[in-house]
Amino acid sequence: MKIAVCIKQVVTREWQLRVNDQKTWIRDQDAGFELNEPDAYALEEALRLKEKHGGQVVALCARPARATHVIREAPARRADRAIHVESDAFATADASTIAEALAGAIRDEGVDLVLTGLQSDDQGFGQVGVILAETLGMPHATIIMEVQLDSANALGNAGSLRVKRELEGGWFQWVALPMPALLTIQSGINQLRYATLKGIMAAKKKE
Repeated sequence: MKIAVCIKQVVTREWQLRVNDQKTWIRDQDAGFELNEPDAYALEEALRLKEKHGGQVVALCARPARATHVIREAPARRADRAIHVESDAFATADASTIAEALAGAIRDEGVDLVLTGLQSDDQGFGQVGVILAETLGMPHATIIMEVQLDSANALGNAGSLRVKRELEGGWFQWVALPMPALLTIQSGINQLRYATLKGIMAAKKKE
């Protein structure tokens, strides 16, 4: 099983936001950056599925060149590979543009499952995942709190899964999906692991 995980570089929460001179975006030349937290939960879920069922995890990021150090966190946490779709324009691009860029890379990978964070810490629109699913022509489910791979679920399809969605008012919903599929992962679905020194050193040798 091959799992693609979409990650994003965002400005650190401690950084004081400043508007740029054009009044179109933040002034990020001197900002600090980090891995988007909801995407970290998506990456962790992918790694847990790999450890339980086998396969590989490929991280993808559509951001400017400066995102390299954030992308390296994925193989440092034991992802098998990472793909950087690079353009300065992605720093301020809308969800459709980012989704199209990621879709181009994912199509070449032949994945069984795509995971994204529910939303980004900077804009919080929650759009990239669902637009990406539509672009790839994949069934999708959002706000996922649990993932179960099941070869004989209610759909009766091999290579299918069941997911637990968080609804309003403390309610949850179980949904069955055929694979390949895309899921947007809710923060708190699991316990995050962090990169060890051994993982960081090994990541330098990964593609």
